[in-house]
Amino acid sequence: MNCIVTGAAGFIGFHVTKKLLEQGHRVLGIDSMNDYYAVSLKQDRLKELGPQFQFVQLRLEEKDRLSNAVHSFINAHGPIDRIIHLAAQAGVRYSLQNPEAYISSNISGFLSILEICRALSIPHLVYASSSSVYGMNAKRPFSVHDPVDHPISLYAATKRSNELMAHTYAHLFNIPMTGLRFFTVYGPWGRPDMAYYKFSLAISKGEPIDVYNNGEIRRDFTYIDDIVEGVIKASEHVPSPAPAPCRIYNLGNNHSEKLGVFIETLEQALGKKAMKRYLPMQEGDVLSTEADIEDTRRDLGWAPHTGIGEGLGAFAEWFRGYNKDTN
Repeated sequence: MNCIVTGAAGFIGFHVTKKLLEQGHRVLGIDSMNDYYAVSLKQDRLKELGPQFQFVQLRLEEKDRLSNAVHSFINAHGPIDRIIHLAAQAGVRYSLQNPEAYISSNISGFLSILEICRALSIPHLVYASSSSVYGMNAKRPFSVHDPVDHPISLYAATKRSNELMAHTYAHLFNIPMTGLRFFTVYGPWGRPDMAYYKFSLAISKGEPIDVYNNGEIRRDFTYIDDIVEGVIKASEHVPSPAPAPCRIYNLGNNHSEKLGVFIETLEQALGKKAMKRYLPMQEGDVLSTEADIEDTRRDLGWAPHTGIGEGLGAFAEWFRGYNKDTN
């Protein structure tokens, strides 16, 4: 099949693209290569994708360039079978200081993708949402049937906006769309701004790590291979048209782990203890996340199978090889 993956140089986008290529699909990867974190890591990911991968660097807000890139790919290979939209300005805390970046990338960029879907009658759009949309919800685990009316970061607000925009386009133009609410994804080739990666760098250098809320924060840590499997399964399951061809699923580990336990497991994987600096909760953070995946199991036949011991072990092995100078 012919696939477009946006955010192809990003953490999840890279792994999804790699899996699609391994399955024999043609992939047009799109990424802005912004400097939110080290561009060198994004470049190194792209090097792993091989010569069969076609890549275009652009911002999704550049509508003419996006249209030209997509039509060039179609002229060479034929119609697009699916778009997997994973590009976004990430990060909760960063959104407190840089709100414009989130409106530009996450709202305007998503609109560009929706317009491409409308113009070309794309058979299925799969897009990344986030567990952050659950915000201040007190009920656990988080279900896709719960109201999501209380986001506590602009990042979360843009992701919820994406879900509403997608539903509108699905309803108006009968375009099948599936949104995936990711829960704290980790693993090899991960993002350096994520806590586990920052912890690993600090531990390797003998520097202290910042542990918020005394390590009592709980997260539904989900390993990257499980996430990729979920994304692929979602892309293969086209939503039925009633009431609109639009669905939302949680992709999470279905288990909440204390940050303190996660850190202990990471210490074991790295073979080195951390010096901990305890700090209060940070603005925009939530105390706990946990995914209800009942709908995901039923409709997509998906469930995670990687525990944090196995997952952090795989990450630590990659981390030691990639960051040799810090060990």
